[in-house]
Amino acid sequence: MTKESEPVRLRKPPPPFRLMSVAEVGRLSPRMLRLTFVGADLRGLIIDGPAASVRLLIPSPGVTELVMPDWNGNEFLLPDGSRPIIRTFTPRHFDPDGPLLVLDVVLHDGGVVSRWAQTAEPGAPAAVSGPGRSYSLDPVAAEYLLFGDESAIPAIGQLIEVIPAGTSVRAVIEVSHPDARIALPDHPACVVEWLHRESGSPPGDRLVRAVEEAHLSEGTRLWAAGEAAAMHRIRQNLFQERAIERSRATVRGYWKVSTN
Repeated sequence: MTKESEPVRLRKPPPPFRLMSVAEVGRLSPRMLRLTFVGADLRGLIIDGPAASVRLLIPSPGVTELVMPDWNGNEFLLPDGSRPIIRTFTPRHFDPDGPLLVLDVVLHDGGVVSRWAQTAEPGAPAAVSGPGRSYSLDPVAAEYLLFGDESAIPAIGQLIEVIPAGTSVRAVIEVSHPDARIALPDHPACVVEWLHRESGSPPGDRLVRAVEEAHLSEGTRLWAAGEAAAMHRIRQNLFQERAIERSRATVRGYWKVSTN
């Protein structure tokens, strides 16, 4: 069988998109907006753990109407064959009785969702698919180390909320500017450290160094998320250089630096 004649490997279709609309847009910091969505289609959505993920679908640039894409066995496509605007976010809060969904959006320079979020008004249509995997706490963990950039702040906030009060927590967050800092949930044993990205350094560079310098005892559990290349370096340090058991560390790439 030639390469050209090999069958296309089809992927399992993601959960269907659920229609919703913007109810409110609030500002958490100069670098982050909080969007509240409502819609009857949100009934039946189940988010049963912290640091989960959902796919957000918004209208294509320059239009206000939301066109629903179709799954072609490998990706979502619009009727004209183009790719829709879909990005992954942490559901910061979900109220199934509302039903109401809250997403926090980082205002990246040039980000298509960032531009949309800054101009979105109540009633603006959107859709959500999910949820994706959440994080399961280890009942015997003595300490949690949480590392992330601005995109991971919502998930870190959720984790701080659910980690038991008697468990030590250290949260290390890299931001591109001091005004990206926001108040995190209270936790009696949590220490928060904000790292400012150095000029000219790639995103996540200081996070990588912080992980490399971190002491990981047997009872420590580590969670890290952020820019994909930085998370790759963290995986190499943890799983290859230090041979940490994979059950003790979770590392997730949330976004990629644009090469355009």
